[in-house]
Amino acid sequence: DEQLNLDDGRWEDIHVVTGALKLFLRELPEGVVTAGANIPPCPPSLAEIQDLSLRGRCIRDLVQSLPPAHHDTMKVLFRHLCRVVEHKEENRMSVQSVAIVFGPTLLRPASEEGNMAMHMVFQNQVVEHILNHYGYIF
Repeated sequence: DEQLNLDDGRWEDIHVVTGALKLFLRELPEGVVTAGANIPPCPPSLAEIQDLSLRGRCIRDLVQSLPPAHHDTMKVLFRHLCRVVEHKEENRMSVQSVAIVFGPTLLRPASEEGNMAMHMVFQNQVVEHILNHYGYIF
């Protein structure tokens, strides 16, 4: 219910806006990619798939299977992130940089168990894949 004045000078700093977006996504009761999302015949963890073509199809199927609100949010967010990457020469935000920034926020591990570093690497790989194949996935 808070009214924001987007003309306020504090919103001119892109780091403030990006931080607010990441905080919003992180504080959602359920992540944008739902924890229970799993598509047969894909294994429980996309990280287990060595065949990159199969992994790509599983990622697409996963995104397509999300509830409409989650799917639509991802579509709009990734469309915007693709536009950010298009300007990487000016903003220094390559596909890899965007994946590092948004991977952990968008793809939360199902549990806090396991190797967090490996979770982060995988999260980044999935976000990179979606950015690189936006048209195929959406």
